[in-house]
Amino acid sequence: MKPLIQVQAVSQRFNTASGEFLALQNVSFDIVEGETISLIGHSGCGKSTLLNLIAGITTPTEGGLLCDNREIAGPGPERAVVFQNHSLLPWLSCFDNVALAVDQVFRRTMSKHERREWIEHNLARVQMGHALHKRPGEISGGMKQRVGIARALAMKPELMLYDEPTSALDPEMIREVLEVMAELSAEGMTSMVVTHEMGFARRAANKILFMEDGEIIDRANTSDFFAGHVSDRAQRFLTQILH
Repeated sequence: MKPLIQVQAVSQRFNTASGEFLALQNVSFDIVEGETISLIGHSGCGKSTLLNLIAGITTPTEGGLLCDNREIAGPGPERAVVFQNHSLLPWLSCFDNVALAVDQVFRRTMSKHERREWIEHNLARVQMGHALHKRPGEISGGMKQRVGIARALAMKPELMLYDEPTSALDPEMIREVLEVMAELSAEGMTSMVVTHEMGFARRAANKILFMEDGEIIDRANTSDFFAGHVSDRAQRFLTQILH
């Protein structure tokens, strides 16, 4: 399998009121086609900063990032992002929220009928086919997040990027959303997931990257990571989060 994403010696600095802040320091790794990487670590360790760089939302201070051997210089439909907040427009139906992305990406290559069928197909993939005409205010938080996933999928991305997609949900809604994400991973969708949900990481991820203070401290396949074949720092993190 070839690398889909290559992160090459990336560092990220931010200017703050108290001086320069080093958010990422010399981070390098690949995301291979078909794998699901779970990016874990304490809040503030640099996980979301790294995800934003891969998404093309921000650019690194040093180093570079490639997608399919092309420099990542901005957002693109091949890298779809699902954020903590579903970001649905409240005055539009679920169908029309997904249509915004589909029309932007496929207006010139799909007919109106084809786009409609594609939107309905992707809402059905996340078990939201029954809510085509409902607005966000009429559905639960978990359903909103599933519509957000459908919108991302509808762009036919090569990579799904999830940034704590269940952080604002109650336990039942978390289960629903993680179930959808796990099914997509099982289908072979390449994914990187920033999450504190260790159950999802254990079940759906092929690889775990543990971050601390802007660096990748451990990288291991999932079974080795949860079997404890990791650094003392990762062991401490697992002990804290699992107990």
